[in-house]
Amino acid sequence: MKVAIITGAGSGIGLATAKQMHEMGMAIVGVGRSQNKLDTLVSELDNSDRVATLSVDITAADAPQKIVDFALERFGEINFLVNNAGIGAPKPLHETDDETLDYFLDIMLRAPFRLCREVIGHMKDGDAIVNITSTYAVIGGRRGGAYSAAKGGLASLTEHMACEYGPLGIRSNCVAPGVTMTDMVKERMNDKAFRRTNIETTPFPRLGTVEEVAGTIAFLCSPAAGAINGQQVVVDCGWTSTKYLSQSVLDLD
Repeated sequence: MKVAIITGAGSGIGLATAKQMHEMGMAIVGVGRSQNKLDTLVSELDNSDRVATLSVDITAADAPQKIVDFALERFGEINFLVNNAGIGAPKPLHETDDETLDYFLDIMLRAPFRLCREVIGHMKDGDAIVNITSTYAVIGGRRGGAYSAAKGGLASLTEHMACEYGPLGIRSNCVAPGVTMTDMVKERMNDKAFRRTNIETTPFPRLGTVEEVAGTIAFLCSPAAGAINGQQVVVDCGWTSTKYLSQSVLDLD
């Protein structure tokens, strides 16, 4: 039985990923800050033999060691790591103070770096790491600020790991979601500016779902992805790779 550690596993992409990897027969170590959300994970997977959760602040000094020790004690090995935990609502460079910069970098770059470092020595040939970045790690975007810096750094870290540990049979890849249809995003779909920015500029004119992003992550942890290493797979319906404008936008006065 393969064992996967997933951070930010209590909701959104993390929860959907845990479900899909659990369906593949894996044991899931769900990590998150909120115990209530992790309890939801346990109830939805409905299999206590193959799911264990740990409520921890991933930025804490002892968090990586706690997570790894917990996974090994519960399941005896670690085969996959999905660094998914993150935050949103960034500000542009000129509006970002040092406290905010440190907060974003701590959660979305330093914490994944330290957890990868702790996990890698327990992995072997056939295992894999998937880091969740963003379309803002692929192209420039307004208001990216510290978020773009963190996600771009995580993408570069992943490329380094692919080169360094690929010879050991350990693959490292990124999944870069665009704006994804979560409950919070659904509430913004009636906002014309939001739709123009995220739907009317997308050649496959809709947003990706958490299940679609999770499916990409699960694929990268499957034998079918055995030759994929050092890549950033973008899940955004084509938003970053085209300069598409819908007819309704072109017809605007």
